[in-house]
Amino acid sequence: MKNILLIGAGKSATACLEFLAKKSADGSFTFTVADASMELLRAKTKAYPHVNIEALDATNAEQRTNIINGKNVVISLLPPSLHSLIAVECVAQQVNLLNASYQDEKIIALEDEIKEKGLLFISELGLDPGIDHMSAMKMIATIKNEGGVIHSFVSHCGGLIAPEDDDNPWHYKISWNPRNIVLAGKAGAKYLQNGKEIDVAYEELFNATNQVKINGSVNDALGFYPNRDSLSYIDLYNLKSATTFMRTTLRHLDFLTGWSEVVALQLTNEDSVYGSNLQSIGAILNQHLKDKNLLGSWNELKEKKQIVKQIDFLELEDERKLNKGMVSICDILQHCMEEKLVLQPTDKDMIIMQHDIDYTVNAERKSLSSTLILKGDDAVHTAMAKTVGLPLAITALLILENKIALTGLHIPIVPEIYEQVLAALEEEGIVFEEKFL
Repeated sequence: MKNILLIGAGKSATACLEFLAKKSADGSFTFTVADASMELLRAKTKAYPHVNIEALDATNAEQRTNIINGKNVVISLLPPSLHSLIAVECVAQQVNLLNASYQDEKIIALEDEIKEKGLLFISELGLDPGIDHMSAMKMIATIKNEGGVIHSFVSHCGGLIAPEDDDNPWHYKISWNPRNIVLAGKAGAKYLQNGKEIDVAYEELFNATNQVKINGSVNDALGFYPNRDSLSYIDLYNLKSATTFMRTTLRHLDFLTGWSEVVALQLTNEDSVYGSNLQSIGAILNQHLKDKNLLGSWNELKEKKQIVKQIDFLELEDERKLNKGMVSICDILQHCMEEKLVLQPTDKDMIIMQHDIDYTVNAERKSLSSTLILKGDDAVHTAMAKTVGLPLAITALLILENKIALTGLHIPIVPEIYEQVLAALEEEGIVFEEKFL
């Protein structure tokens, strides 16, 4: 019997796990879920007694070998740094592999071997990257088939909090990996605008003047910051005709304003470490500001009411101790965010994705937008978990059913992948609305 293995049962895994659990209930394939926490596994599979669960330390070579043995498709929802460990084992045992992360250099190094063994590895198969690629490629193909020439491509995506549950001064709650949120943008950003390559430093990235139009109308609350390297996708999308090409992340304008100050105060610095058993959160913050000669900047912030609200909300000046040994100021910031920006049980998150394309067809200039707005059901069944997990689950099934015959290392920009996956996503309520502007 064929077998799918899901490694990682965290926040983003819920929809993937439940989708495959339901599909495997008829006995057409065996489904196994592995995670470091058996407690988490039992909780997430309680309603699905037919699903196999196994404890896994992904850094343990023997455990990796044993759990991948005999599987047909492996889905890795581990932290990105661990994907390559799974990839090496999958190549050795000739097992197909899917993940939602950006392509890893260590996995790219396996490309020839993947192809030689007739395996299929797909990276960037989540939301962003993932659904963004697939929906964009479908639009681009349609326009080109009509004889259109694309001049501008701008793609926005954000994991946000639904307006009805927006109750904090950051206008944000955490629905995915908190470390990735804290470190977002550290590499700066590169994109193409009006024929010119733009390179933005980390310190200048979170600019609250970058407002966005959703469905053609300016949203007074939302802005964006450009993603790390849009330029590398111009060739992948085959859009050399474009003079503007940008991929971005959506956030509330107040979030962008506040986060620009977080960056200026170097609160995402991972280098300096402080004893959290000896000093309070507030004392560590104060020591960091002294070490970086930023006390003056900190005092100036006290004149900005919105920023003060945001800092106070995170309780960065709190007098309690974390008792977590040596920590960086980045660890302190992440801890405070995880405590204060948590989704409450009935909270709904919200995904907004939009592609804006300007093109010419038959000498006529056109502007087309394609928009996805999706709300979660609650703090467990989030829109983020659906949009990250379902493309992986659907693709795993398509491979199992021999409906994807590709081999090699891919991202989902190939029609054989994106056409089928997008059609299946529509059946799950993940639907884009297209509109000429």
